[in-house]
Amino acid sequence: MHFRIEGKGEKVCYVPVATNTQRLIQRYLEVAEHGEDLEGPLFRSVSNNTRKQRKALSPPAVYQDIVKRYGKEVGITVDVHGFCVHSRRATAATNALAHNADIAKVQEWPGYANVSTTRIYDKRRMRPEESPTAAS
Repeated sequence: MHFRIEGKGEKVCYVPVATNTQRLIQRYLEVAEHGEDLEGPLFRSVSNNTRKQRKALSPPAVYQDIVKRYGKEVGITVDVHGFCVHSRRATAATNALAHNADIAKVQEWPGYANVSTTRIYDKRRMRPEESPTAAS
């Protein structure tokens, strides 16, 4: 399974989905009742909390209504330094690289134009065990 992500400048990228996340999405689709619509958006708007829509949530709605809302529920607010869209992209890139993803592929996922931007998030070179001088 992968996500098809439409980003700025009409860029499209595909991001693989972890097995645990796939199970959670399957459960969500069962509850949301639109799992059969493979061409439609995953997260959709709702009118008056009753009528389901086919329209995708807008990017501001995702941030305001989902990320900030659930972040607040677990104690993460905008007061937390770095809690923004860019930090989530950076975290995803860092995690992928930490789990041995190919840096060229990681560059594609968040839509970075240059691999040098992706290298900023590559913390492997800062870990002593990853150093070329580390004993085998």
